This record gives sequence, C-alpha cells and structure tokens, in this order.
Amino acid sequence: MQKSAFIALFAAMTTGGLTAAQATDLKLATVSIPEMKAVYGQIQPRNSILARARLGGTLVRLDVTEGDIVKAGDVIAEVKDDKIDFQIKAVDAQLQGLKASMKDAEVELDRADRLVRSGAASTQRLDQLRTQLDVITNQVRQAEAQRSVLVQQASEGAVIAPSDGRVIAVPVTRDAVVMAGESVATIAGGGFFLRLAIPERHAHELTQGTPIRIEAAGKKLEGELVKIYPQIEGGRVTADVEVEGLDTDFVAARVLVELPVGERQALLVPATSLTNRAGIDFVAVREGAAIVERAVVAGEAIELEGAPQIEILSGLAVGDIVVTK
Repeated sequence: MQKSAFIALFAAMTTGGLTAAQATDLKLATVSIPEMKAVYGQIQPRNSILARARLGGTLVRLDVTEGDIVKAGDVIAEVKDDKIDFQIKAVDAQLQGLKASMKDAEVELDRADRLVRSGAASTQRLDQLRTQLDVITNQVRQAEAQRSVLVQQASEGAVIAPSDGRVIAVPVTRDAVVMAGESVATIAGGGFFLRLAIPERHAHELTQGTPIRIEAAGKKLEGELVKIYPQIEGGRVTADVEVEGLDTDFVAARVLVELPVGERQALLVPATSLTNRAGIDFVAVREGAAIVERAVVAGEAIELEGAPQIEILSGLAVGDIVVTK
C-alpha cells in the first residue's frame, strides 16, 4: 500500500495536477518558422527638400534652426539686395519726369484741339501732339512695368518653406552672402521610413510585403518591407520599411530590426505546457498510459496563429505526445 501511494503521489507531482478532463494531447511535428536576422535600419525622411534662395544678396533674417517644425509656405528667411532698392528709386524718379511730361503734353494737346476747332491752327500740329502724348504714355507704362519687375524681384528675397516637415540642416548664418539657388535650409517631410542595408547573401530571400519586427525606443513595432532596391553597393542591398508610430525626433537614428531571411524547421509547444522548477523547464509527455515530465531547453517565444508558442531546442523529438492544458 505504501508503494502504490508513493507512485500516485509522484504522478500527481510530475503532471502538475492535470486531470483527465484538463489534459489534451499534442503530437509534435516540425513547423516552418521564419529565420530572423538582426540588422540596423536608419530613420530617413521620405522627402528631403531644399529651401533655396531665389535672390542673390545678404541674408538679413533667418527664423529657423535645426529641429524646428515648419509648414509649407512659411517664410523662414529673407535675402536682401540693396541694388534693387536703388533701381526702384531710379525708376520712380524716371516715372515722375515722364508723368510731368505727359501732363504737359495733355495740356498742349487740349490747347491745340481748341485752336483747330476755332480755325487758328492746322490739324498737322494736333496730330504731332497726339503722337507725342502716345509716346510719353507708352514710356510711362514701360517704366511702371519695369518697376513691377523690380518689386517682384525684391519680394523673391523671402525664402519659403516648400513643404511641411522638420528642419534638419541650416548651412548658412545671418548676414551671410548667398547666391540665387543656394540652399538655406533642408526640410525633411512626407513622412519617415526605415532604410536598411542588408548583406547581399540574403538578397534572394527578401520579398516585398514581408512583415518586419522593429524595436525602437523600447517599443515593439510592426512594419512592412515596401521597396527593395536592385543595385548592390558595398556588398549590401538597400531596402525600405514602412512603420507606423515610428519615433522621428532624430533623423538618421539607428533602429534594431529583425528581418526574415529564410525559413527553418522547429519544434513548437504551447507556452502553457511549460513549467519551471528550480530554473529548469519541464514539459509533460505521454508515454503509453503514463504521463511524465521531461527537462527541456526552451528557445525563443513565437506567436503562431495568434497563440504564443515556445521553441524546444532539446529534450523532445518529432512524434512525442505533449500533454497540454
């Protein structure tokens, strides 16, 4: 009686208290799981746009610095060319003289018109005065158009942000001399993505649309491989990953990425089937009519079809019947 009682007690301890109603059997078979490779990706902007000076001159105002957020159309700097102001003043003086001449020509034309109607002057003189007034009027219009061009040039001294985004570089300083077309600021916009540089030996295992696991700022994120570039540089393939919720405070920050580069066969058991005692993992296995516990070496946790699974590295074999709850 003592021996049978001892066997019953041992069975109860090794099965973890499983009852026949609670225990279910799982026959082990190998499962294909993705082979993951850890690589680093860099946070990159989708668009890196230069805010350029449209006018050459002196940078008299600079309102942004690295890290600032700007909106499309914001004035971020101002370039001034003093020569344009002098040219506008010269045209204004020319316009004053032309308008005075036009006023005198209008008075002369009115007087000649009255004399012609009274018969005291010929129509030839009236035609000459009309032509003279037309010439002066056209000169006034030309000067006004020239002034408009100069005013437009002066307004182009405002450096406009071409898109929404974050300022990542400002290569100039206030009071610096800039040329037309020179970059005043670089703006990162259009969203951000991860750019990966993957060893070329894995190039053929990469597939567009593959889900990617990312660890950024202590958070687990999910991404998707959206683009694989065909050119290999320095023994590496470049690929882009779209990620929702990516921290974009630091452009070009490195982020750890787990990339699937193939498949391998593994033995998986439900996470609930493992018990740990004294630092050793055990799995309940059915051997004939008895249930015994085997010490196993557990690997990484894997989620398969929405259920947490544990990879078994040693201690179990294909065909073993695992008792699960």
